[in-house]
Amino acid sequence: MYQLFWLIPLGFMVGTFGTLIGAGGGFILVPVMLLLYPDKSPETITAISLAVVFFNSLSGSVAYARMKKIDYKSGIIFSIATLPGSILGSLATSLIPRNIFNLIFGVILLIGSVYLFIKPQSKNRDRKSAKGDVIRSVTDIDGVVHTFSYNPVLGIVISVLVGFLSSLLGIGGGIIHVPVMIQVLNFPVHLATATSHFVLASMSFSGSMVHLATGVLSSGLMQTAGLSIGVLFGAQLGARLSKRLKGGWIVRSLALALGIAGIRILIMVFI
Repeated sequence: MYQLFWLIPLGFMVGTFGTLIGAGGGFILVPVMLLLYPDKSPETITAISLAVVFFNSLSGSVAYARMKKIDYKSGIIFSIATLPGSILGSLATSLIPRNIFNLIFGVILLIGSVYLFIKPQSKNRDRKSAKGDVIRSVTDIDGVVHTFSYNPVLGIVISVLVGFLSSLLGIGGGIIHVPVMIQVLNFPVHLATATSHFVLASMSFSGSMVHLATGVLSSGLMQTAGLSIGVLFGAQLGARLSKRLKGGWIVRSLALALGIAGIRILIMVFI
């Protein structure tokens, strides 16, 4: 029970920052858990992280829904597309040795960090719609109208891959989905973070159910409970903070966090 005294505050911090940048917090939680529990297997770490991401994204989605920043139509399509990938990713986790797992995770984080520092926002915001694109218009609680377009087929393919990688690595997927939604699918930053959280809720739920059914999560229920209590409250704060920050700062914060986490994990691999 003593673990709850530091797991709840840790969950609160993960929930706050994860929701702020729309990434769910798994990319922060997995490195921390790898350090705190070196005796636990990769599949247990990812199972705990994915379950916590679910509670974080659920709480964050409620907050973003109040702000009317979620593109529900796109979110539902992406959510359905992530389901097969997330289930396969959960089943594949046990097949990867710990060092290989750490190496893959660290490299992905560093690549994402460098890319986002170089291109914090899409340069194609005002591009004309191409053939096959869908045009979306979302009006938030402040009356601001966000209009953009993207290729739905590309969005679905990307979502399947995101579902697989997120469940495989236990990072929830937002750390991959948000940059792609901004840079490739042309989403405004604040809508990308909010819609990503909506997608994360269903994606992390399906992956967590697989971990629960296979018994992988059973050895991490105490950690999951403590962290989940923290993220439920932290997510509410993160959503409020996102409203106050400009999109560029949100993306740069995401890039910085990715870089720090990636370097720390790679140090564990090579030292």
